[in-house]
Amino acid sequence: MFENETKPQRALLVCLDTGEYDGEASLAELAELTRSAGAEAAFFLTQKRPAPDTATCLGSGMAEEAGELVRREELDLVIFDRELTPTQIRNLEEICGVRVIDRTTLILDIFALRAKSREGKLQVELAQLKYLLPRLTGRGAALSRLGGGIGTRGPGETKLETDRRHIRRRIGSLKEQLQEVEAARGVIQRRREKNGVVTVALVGYTNAGKSTLMNQLTQAGVLAEDKLFATLDPTARALKLPCGKTVMLIDTVGLLRRLPHHLVEAFKSTLEQAAAADILLNVCDASSPEAGEHLQVTRELLEELGAGDHPMIPVLNKWDAVQDPDLAPRLPGAVRISALRGEGLEELLQAIEENLPEKTFPVELLLPFSKSGLAAKLREEGAVTGEEYVPEGLRLSAQVDSRLYALVKDYELH
Repeated sequence: MFENETKPQRALLVCLDTGEYDGEASLAELAELTRSAGAEAAFFLTQKRPAPDTATCLGSGMAEEAGELVRREELDLVIFDRELTPTQIRNLEEICGVRVIDRTTLILDIFALRAKSREGKLQVELAQLKYLLPRLTGRGAALSRLGGGIGTRGPGETKLETDRRHIRRRIGSLKEQLQEVEAARGVIQRRREKNGVVTVALVGYTNAGKSTLMNQLTQAGVLAEDKLFATLDPTARALKLPCGKTVMLIDTVGLLRRLPHHLVEAFKSTLEQAAAADILLNVCDASSPEAGEHLQVTRELLEELGAGDHPMIPVLNKWDAVQDPDLAPRLPGAVRISALRGEGLEELLQAIEENLPEKTFPVELLLPFSKSGLAAKLREEGAVTGEEYVPEGLRLSAQVDSRLYALVKDYELH
């Protein structure tokens, strides 16, 4: 008996540091992305230059050095921490003799791997085709090479061998299908608003622990892994607060600095669903030295989507892993939790209650037997704290908001 063991691809990670951003932090993030895609970040190469070389991105000497390293260590893949032009990819592949991909292709590949719902798959394929359409020129050899591995998942290379007209038609078809999905979700959103359902969205940097928190609060059973973009498809679950009110908790796709424009566009409808929430929980990994920057990336994107004025609660997750609390972000109204251990969740629920768009208040009611439907509505949308059958009907003690109160005020006991 022989067991076939598939070894992960070994990759050389390359960072061209032009001073636009923190190259070291970005390279560390690229290593996490590589791991999430199922490859091993075996070697790292960094070069400082004022601008990328038009032919090979790196300087010619450094490009040759990268090729020698690939051959000597028998590496399978080269991943660049920036977008590459088709010319740069072709020249680098000739020098290195292995597949060369850029950061955007890697992220698109992870999204293709993670997408499970119909909407997620449509969004990923749309983003991939939009990214590849202007890059078809000069890619004949690359596109004719079928195979597995990172950078080949999603719509499939055989589809990209067809002409531009076919790809444009496919993009149009994907947009139409996504519009249908968005219209269906809009109906659900309007129904929630009509029924007065308060929505709370988990937003934040990827791998901050949003799915673990979702599972702790609602037993949703969402996939929670220590990988970037483990969650791609939004999940909604009912969450009952200590005051008795039920809200809708939504888990959303994680964010990333320098998130490719095509992905922001493709996933805009998903992100807008989060931006439409009544309360936003901005979750970050408090143990990360870049926690403050991660919170800021999320805030800026939500402001772009028009949600800057919504109540936002900073949630400092993984607090149990914080080595020096003095270095963690200090923010007004922040809640410190450990989703994995279930610590600090009571304080988080209290913070959600304090930020509810409308406060509830107690009422004493006597409902006639003919109004049993109102009693059912109170149990579902309010919080019934006590009930007793009396000869005149059903006596209820409940927490209600102004909308529910308008329905039952005629039966209030004074």
